[in-house]
Amino acid sequence: MSEKTGSRGEIFVVDDDPAVRDTLSMVLSAGGYEVICFADGAALLSVARTRTPACILLDVHIPGKSGLDILKELHGEDYPAPIFMISGQGDISMAVSAIKSGALDFIEKPFRGSEIVTRLNEAIDAYARRKAGSSGSNIQALHFPGREPLTRREREVLEQFTRGASNKEAGRHLGISPRTIEDHRANIMKKLGARNAADLVRIVMTASRNA
Repeated sequence: MSEKTGSRGEIFVVDDDPAVRDTLSMVLSAGGYEVICFADGAALLSVARTRTPACILLDVHIPGKSGLDILKELHGEDYPAPIFMISGQGDISMAVSAIKSGALDFIEKPFRGSEIVTRLNEAIDAYARRKAGSSGSNIQALHFPGREPLTRREREVLEQFTRGASNKEAGRHLGISPRTIEDHRANIMKKLGARNAADLVRIVMTASRNA
C-alpha cells in the first residue's frame, strides 16, 4: 500500500473501546499518520503479517488473546515495528512485564493527545536510527557467563549507561521514557548481579576484556 504524500507512515491501534480508537485515530491523523484500528488481536495479526506499520499501539485488555499474548507472539517472530502497550492506571506492573516481553514502552490512560504524538514521533525516529545501524556496538556482542541473558533492549540501555548517559538522556536517545529506562536498568543490575553502578561498570569492563 502506498502512503499518502507527506504521511509519516501507518500506525496500528488495537483497543476494544470504540471511543479510545476514535480518539487515537483523530489525534494521530492530525499528527500526520495514517491510522488503522482493530478491536481485537486476531484482526491485528491478520494484517500485521502482511505489512509493517511505523508502530503499533496495543491495549493490554482486548477480547480473545490478551495484549501481552499478542505482544509475545509478534516479538517471538522478531516483528520489525516498535510496539507500545496501552494500559490503565492499575496495569503498571503488567506494563512493566510487557516491556520485559519486548514492548518498546507503554502509554498510560488517561492520556493527552499531544503528548502521545510527541512520544511516538521520538520513538519511531529513534527506532529507525538504531535500525539503520547505530545499535551494532560492542555491548551487543558481550557475553556474561553464568548470568541470565540480557535482551536486545537491555543491551541498548546498558550501552547508554556505560557511556555515562542519564536516564533522561538515554530515554531521549532510545525513544522511551526515563521511567522505562529505570525499569530496564534495575533489571540489568539484577540479571548481572551488580550491587551498584560502579559494580555494573566493572562487570561490563571484565566482559569486554574477555571478549
